[in-house]
Amino acid sequence: MTPVIVAVVCICFVILWRSKGKIKRERNIADDKRISSRLWADEDLQERTEISKEENVKECLETDVEIQHIPYSMKHYPEEEMIHRANEFYQMMNERRSVRCFSKKVVPREVIESIIRTAGTAPSGAHTEPWTFVIIQDKGMKHQIRKIIEEEEKMNYLKRMGNSWVSDIKKLRTNWIKEYLDTAPYLILIFKQTYGILSTGKRTHYYNEISVSISCGILLAALQRMKLNMKSREAI
Repeated sequence: MTPVIVAVVCICFVILWRSKGKIKRERNIADDKRISSRLWADEDLQERTEISKEENVKECLETDVEIQHIPYSMKHYPEEEMIHRANEFYQMMNERRSVRCFSKKVVPREVIESIIRTAGTAPSGAHTEPWTFVIIQDKGMKHQIRKIIEEEEKMNYLKRMGNSWVSDIKKLRTNWIKEYLDTAPYLILIFKQTYGILSTGKRTHYYNEISVSISCGILLAALQRMKLNMKSREAI
């Protein structure tokens, strides 16, 4: 019986050793995946963009200069005024709506440019300011943009986004037809820059998508402020 017992013990030992090895390998794979996801948790940090040979490097070359420090000066308000200003700003922003009908009335271009400058005050990763704002006023160009957007939106509704998205957005009574892109006097196109070009080489624009999103939020706030100012002047 002794040889049989020894054989059984050996088999159990081998099975146990293999199972431990398998568990260890699975843990290593899991650890590698966690490390990999942490390394590129934010895709904005990943170097994936190569400069094309056809790209005109001189046109998009950034000036490689030191950032000037601007001292911060904060104005203090009495507590009552702080509360008033906070509530006033909330009331102003609470009137904002995602409208799909626009007036054809043209506002001064200087107003639009000032609003874009306001959006450009947004914070950004490593102060790279990875955004480009383009104002479109030409009717032909606006219509071309409309056709491109409608084609992409139609793909969203029919294939890309899935039935749940179509069902959720149905209550908003919207579709892929965007007539207002022809109607609005201006279109503001917003582009994110995934990298910049310095005289020393390529520079990564960290958190470029988050930075551009914050800038868009400030743009919407500035547009809302402009709208209320125009309403108050018309009332006067």
